[in-house]
Order: sequence, then structure tokens, then C-alpha cells
Amino acid sequence: MLSRAARPAIRAAASAPRVVAGVPSTAATYATLREIEDRLKSIRNIEKITNTMKIVASTKLNRAQRAMDDSRKYGSTSNEVYSSAETAAIPGDKKTLLIVCSSDKGLCGGIHSGISRTVRRMFAENPNSYDLVIIGEKCKSQLSRTNAKDIQFSIAGIGKDIPTFADAQAIVDQILLLPNEYSEVKILYNKFINATSYEPTSIEAFSVDAITQSPNFSAFEVEEELVPHLREYGLANSLYWALAEGHACEISARRNAMDNASKNAGEMIQKYQILFNRTRQAVITGELVEIITGATASEDM
Repeated sequence: MLSRAARPAIRAAASAPRVVAGVPSTAATYATLREIEDRLKSIRNIEKITNTMKIVASTKLNRAQRAMDDSRKYGSTSNEVYSSAETAAIPGDKKTLLIVCSSDKGLCGGIHSGISRTVRRMFAENPNSYDLVIIGEKCKSQLSRTNAKDIQFSIAGIGKDIPTFADAQAIVDQILLLPNEYSEVKILYNKFINATSYEPTSIEAFSVDAITQSPNFSAFEVEEELVPHLREYGLANSLYWALAEGHACEISARRNAMDNASKNAGEMIQKYQILFNRTRQAVITGELVEIITGATASEDM
């Protein structure tokens, strides 16, 4: 049997390992608290950035929609002429020139990848039937992986601001310098449906031969030497329409993407704040348990 004097020392020795073992756990919890706090700070900064980008995109969207409405007048006028003349592409072995309208900027959802998927689907349905002219670095980087040999040239720098008719005319001037002849030209762009939706759509433009051979073209009484100028002007009109409408879709998609990002950041902040509070409470509880345990052991000694 142990004496009464030895029992307090034995109890103190038995409780000592528990106190020492609790120290590493508390230190690890402090590190976890710092990590959660740093993550919360990072997410809050991201939320500020996405909110700012959403406000900027909302401001730009009104201007982009007004420019889109103005550009539709240009494009619809050319389409009415071709529709009245019953213009159609001349069947043959010539390829179709496909002008892909995108931009150089990202952070706007899947607006560029949707155009690229449409192009790949068109090539899958009719292989070796298209040559590509790509406007914007985003679609160029995506299509270069699968259709690099079909790209005639690409243009960057369009879409930093609202596209103008001068931008469209400059692109058409380069297209007319291509050595190949094409049966028709298709302009692929994102059609603006509303502020939350859009879809890839194409506008047709025709060759000089297709215009002159139209059944009702003689009703317009256009001199033959002016037909190339008419075709060039009509192509510029349609391209301006496509660029302006695609720009409005991009701004709208960026605003929606930043809105979703801000909401996701807010949800993450709430979750991490709850985790931080629970972890901090666990640290406080652990320290209290250690203090009480140490005090109890001291009283018993």
C-alpha cells in the first residue's frame, strides 16, 4: 500500500503527459486559424474585384447595346438587297470563307468557346470546305489546336472598345487581298437575344458572280463595274453588324460572369467565417480545459 504522502505526487505525474500532449494540438489550431483568416482576406479581395468589374461591365453594356442597334440598320439594309434580288451562292468546288468574330479578352463565360464549338461542328459536317479568318485571340488560340492549317490570317486588337465601321472596313480590305476565290462568305458571331442569353449565328455574304447572277438583280439598275464596290460595302456592313452585336454579347456575358463570381465569393466568405468562429471557439475551449486541468492538478498536489 502506498502512503498518503506519495499519492499526490503520483497523481501529478499521471496528469503531466496530458498537458504536454495538448501543446502541439493547440499550436496546430493556431496555424489553422491563421490560414482561415488569410483565406478569408483573399476571398474578400476577390469579391471586391469582381464587384468592380460587374459595375464597369454594366456601365459599358448600355453603350454597347446602343451601338448594336445602330449597326443592325447597316446589316439589315444589305440583307434586304440580297433578299430582294434572290441572291444565292453558286454551287461548285470552291471553298467557303468563314469569318469568326471573337475578341482578345476573357472572363466572360463560355462566349468564345461556343463559337469555337460551332466552327468545329461545321468542319465535322463538311471537311475541307472552309477557310478561316479569325478576329480575336481567344478563338484563334482555341482553333489553332484543331484547324491551324485552315486559318488564312487572324486579327487582334478589335473589341477593346465599341467596334466601328472603320474597323470592319479595314478587315474587309485585308480579306479582299486573299489570293483564293470563294463561292460565299459566312460571318460567324454571337447573336444578342437578351441580357442573359446569346447564340452563335451566321450572316451570309456573296461573291461578285453570285450577285450579278441573281434573278432579280437587274431591277436595281446597278452598273456592272460598280458590283465589286457593292459587294465590298455589303460585306463591311454585315461585318460591322456582327462585330457590334458580338461586342454587346461579350459585355453582357462578362457582367453575368462577374455577378456569379461575386455571389460565389459571398457564399464562400460565409462558410469560412462560420469555420473561423467554430475553430476559434474550439481553441478557447481547449485553453480553458488546460487551465482548469492544471489548476486541479495543483490543488491535488
